[in-house]
Amino acid sequence: MASGQQQSQDGASKESGVPSIPRMDSKTIRKPKQKSPPEPPIPTITVFYAFLLVNTLAAAFAPVQDCDEIFNYWEPTHYLNRGFGLQTWEYSPEYTIRSWLYIVIHAIIGKLGTVFSSRTMAEFYFIRLALGATCAACETRLFSAICKTFNFRIGIMFGVVMATSPGMFHASVAYLPSSFSMYTTMLGMAAFMDWRGGLKTGMGMMWFGIGAILGWPFSGALIIPLLAEDFALSLMTGDISEIVYRYLDGVVRSLLVLGLQVAVDAFFYHKVTVVPWNIVSYNVFSGASRGPDIFGTESWDFYIRNLCLNFNLWFLLALFVGPILCLQFFLSARSTTKQSPIRSMVFVAPFYLWLAVFFAQAHKEERFMYPAYPFLALSAAIALHTTLANIGSSDPAGLMGQIPAKLKLYVVSLTVILALDISVARTIGIITAYRAPLQIYALLQEDQFSHIEANVCLGKDWYRFPSSYFLPEGMRAKFIKSAFDGLLPGQFTEAKMGFGIFPGTWLIPPGMNDQNIEDLGKHVDIKHCSFLVDSHFPNRAPAALEPDYIADTDTWEEMQCSPFLDSSQTNFFGRVLWIPDLEVIPTRYRRKWGRHCLLKRRNKTFCKQSLVENPKHVLYSILFLSCFIWLVTRYHAQSKKPQLRRENSPDLEKPTTRPRSTFKAPEREPGKWIPVDFKRPAASPFPDWDVHETKPLPYRPFKHGPYHITMGLRTMQWDEWIELDNHYQRFHGDKRRRIEERGEKCCKTAPEAYDGAMELLEELCSYLPQRYPSLFQSTPTGIHNVLTHETFDITAHPLAEDPMQMAARLIQDDLAIMFEKPDGQYYLLAGAILLAGFWRLSDKFGMPLSEIHTSGDVPGFKSKLEKGMTNFFRRVQPGQPVLRNNYFIQVDDNLAWSHSIGSEDSTGDNGGLQAEGWGSAEKNKAIEHHYFRSERQSLRRLPRSGGVVFTIRTYFEPMTEVVKEVGVPGRLASAVRSWGDDVARYKGRERYGEVLLEFLDGKHREQVEGGLVREGEEGGKYPF
Repeated sequence: MASGQQQSQDGASKESGVPSIPRMDSKTIRKPKQKSPPEPPIPTITVFYAFLLVNTLAAAFAPVQDCDEIFNYWEPTHYLNRGFGLQTWEYSPEYTIRSWLYIVIHAIIGKLGTVFSSRTMAEFYFIRLALGATCAACETRLFSAICKTFNFRIGIMFGVVMATSPGMFHASVAYLPSSFSMYTTMLGMAAFMDWRGGLKTGMGMMWFGIGAILGWPFSGALIIPLLAEDFALSLMTGDISEIVYRYLDGVVRSLLVLGLQVAVDAFFYHKVTVVPWNIVSYNVFSGASRGPDIFGTESWDFYIRNLCLNFNLWFLLALFVGPILCLQFFLSARSTTKQSPIRSMVFVAPFYLWLAVFFAQAHKEERFMYPAYPFLALSAAIALHTTLANIGSSDPAGLMGQIPAKLKLYVVSLTVILALDISVARTIGIITAYRAPLQIYALLQEDQFSHIEANVCLGKDWYRFPSSYFLPEGMRAKFIKSAFDGLLPGQFTEAKMGFGIFPGTWLIPPGMNDQNIEDLGKHVDIKHCSFLVDSHFPNRAPAALEPDYIADTDTWEEMQCSPFLDSSQTNFFGRVLWIPDLEVIPTRYRRKWGRHCLLKRRNKTFCKQSLVENPKHVLYSILFLSCFIWLVTRYHAQSKKPQLRRENSPDLEKPTTRPRSTFKAPEREPGKWIPVDFKRPAASPFPDWDVHETKPLPYRPFKHGPYHITMGLRTMQWDEWIELDNHYQRFHGDKRRRIEERGEKCCKTAPEAYDGAMELLEELCSYLPQRYPSLFQSTPTGIHNVLTHETFDITAHPLAEDPMQMAARLIQDDLAIMFEKPDGQYYLLAGAILLAGFWRLSDKFGMPLSEIHTSGDVPGFKSKLEKGMTNFFRRVQPGQPVLRNNYFIQVDDNLAWSHSIGSEDSTGDNGGLQAEGWGSAEKNKAIEHHYFRSERQSLRRLPRSGGVVFTIRTYFEPMTEVVKEVGVPGRLASAVRSWGDDVARYKGRERYGEVLLEFLDGKHREQVEGGLVREGEEGGKYPF
């Protein structure tokens, strides 16, 4: 054979670069000719044992790195096997973007584990061991295919990368769809790779299909280069019918799996749903307010940093395998494997494709790389083998041939050994640094806690919870409020009687949403916590929402603590690698530690279920308690008898002292304010506030009837004066538009109120950069808005615009300032009323407080509110701010002005808003047009001018969303029914009451029947 047409080991022509392929006739496909491949030097079973050993170590020691693994997979599995667990919004029947078939498979494995031990932690580790064994089997299958298809050396290198990399140490036993997709990817790769006995396209498609359907839909993209090769081969052979047959074979197998999944999910969700499509739809087509980006984004280099840490040298080799193969193809006359560089590129291409797709996504997570790990390891092995083959050349005419062989051996050996050492050091470093959450719950597994019913509460460390498998049967994980303001998991319902099998999978849970909006109903008061998990780091200061519970030794005692790495104080090398804590190591390179602890409330007595099993003890306890109550009652009755003694005469020269009212003001003449030397306390930064992420608070300021007309004031903390959230951009845009369109109709300041308006503007320019430093920055002349790039100069004379208008541009609230005149009444003399919905500044401007309310027919104002309100305005002091909330029902979706009650520019006989505004509203509109509108109003006295400032923040939500919260439909229906005739007329109940109450009653009935709420139960904590 001519040298120009010399063939490589696999029959590929060097000139064409086209690999030899098996015949495509039906005999080859359906009845392949068997040929025994040469056995690799190391038996396959030995390789399996090696992978199994490493994966067993991972199952036993690897920390759980992703809270998504806990709450989306371990907790549902615990619910199926143990009857309770935490539930995320993804498992709500409203969203259905997690498949129960995937959970059922693991739940069955867990049940099998109970044969060996009934302890819940044992079930957790048994499932992990099963995952490790499955991964080892898949790794071994792919190793065997690589040895047969490429060569044994590449197979060994692949095995070394897979067995020693920190990334695989975690991915191999992670209970995640991405890990499951990684398993099936290995099986699919092996099917496409091994041509012995014919092409196995259908089998390869089936494995990739199973990974995409039961695991992660996006992992299906990895098959594209492999299918492209298969299609190209068919075009070259001209046998299109065979490829159609193979493709149909793969599609039918995958559809059978999809049908099984749909059937299982229909059983659990009680409705037909296609989960893979739901996942793709939410992540790709859901819009800006939903989708993966609302859960956090990372910089473009996130995966480079992550893969360098988890694969070090192997990632760099995989990254450059393309150029290495190209150089091999164009510059070398021989192939270094049984395959040509072109076919090698087929199995390298999926890794590049995966990187290109996920580098472009803003939301990045380590687990997203798991399905591509086998391609990364193979690419690294091919690159290393090709590089070593060229470095090892002894041709004296080449550069490598002139380097001494021993020197090359030393350099290569040291490089590989260094890479292995770094991998092992990182794996050990992660285990020792972050394994504490898997250790501190061990004491709860002891028999003394086996029957205790108690809450184990999680605060700032909620995401480190290792699952309910670490709690005894009677304990439940609960959340207390922390700085985290996203959506926490809820509880699978534990209702049993009358709900069939696994009702928690199909009953709609309360407070769920797909926008990561916080639900305060997910929190419990810390007084209900018997146990608490907390962390302490010496150099981190406690926060208001995250106090140092470990230091509160009067309330809590330590049960179990384990060291936890303080990453903020540890050097870079200490964070990423294991560094022994030896004296010879300089202090700055040593790792710094905090403590992760399980705490128990002091002097806490626990109610054991076993007490009921001994009724004699219960009877004796009741008898003793009854006697004690009788004695106390007798003693109290004796002490109430009148005593025959003479009372002391009052001292007429000594004035009677009474506690001063908190709102009592110094005496002064009406209309004259004496400036007070008061300065608002500096506001602390809102913890982790983000203009795109922080959700509005769900105010629900109503209770079960009867309805009482009161001012409803409560004390305000200074930090809470102004509330901003991720609706800021919408409110800012609406206000800007309203200012442009309506101007003085919405924003106005009387000349005598100008100083007060300026004082308010100055207060906002001081407060906002303190409270929201990521949005506002102080400037020498005022304030700068980082988001909108607006800079406001409040020192200019004259100001660029009305001071109230300028103030309104800064915040989401409407603003009003009332000033006292010599007649003792307070007048509205400054305002920016842009989003009020039902009233106009132009109608009320210049009116006294009483007329503002009487002209609006506010119910009960004269009889119940006027006197108290007047006294409050007279007495309120600068240091005594207060809050109040109210609510309305609106039957259109316009935040700024409710068009359902008429045009904003309509007028009545007196020039004001046309009378009987609700009378013009369409009656009984569909519930989709009903909106819940609530206001949070703050009131405070300005110390310099004496004006009383109202901030009016509006929250606006569809009624169909509000009723999804537990207890809300029944509570709101009771409140609406309890309105008196005057309140009902004022709030327009006659126009929407029938539809609204029928809807609320239906939703309440569903919640009662679902065991989510009891009749008459108040629920919530006012005003939430």
